[in-house]
Amino acid sequence: MLKIPELAMNKKKSVKTKCHGEVIKWKSREEAKEFFLEAMMNSEGSEHDRYSAIYLQLIHGLSYCTDCED
Repeated sequence: MLKIPELAMNKKKSVKTKCHGEVIKWKSREEAKEFFLEAMMNSEGSEHDRYSAIYLQLIHGLSYCTDCED
């Protein structure tokens, strides 16, 4: 189960991601999740780690997801 209850999750449809220094504003969280899941499945090593970090943040409802440890 998620640590964050579904009711507490961000309900905004739009989301921003930052990967390799490039910021992308997505119209739909589902579109971003689909992109990063596919990228994660087709990569390995540090690339896989970057994509999976963003994908997990998307699942947890964050409105700004990044591959950096800021």
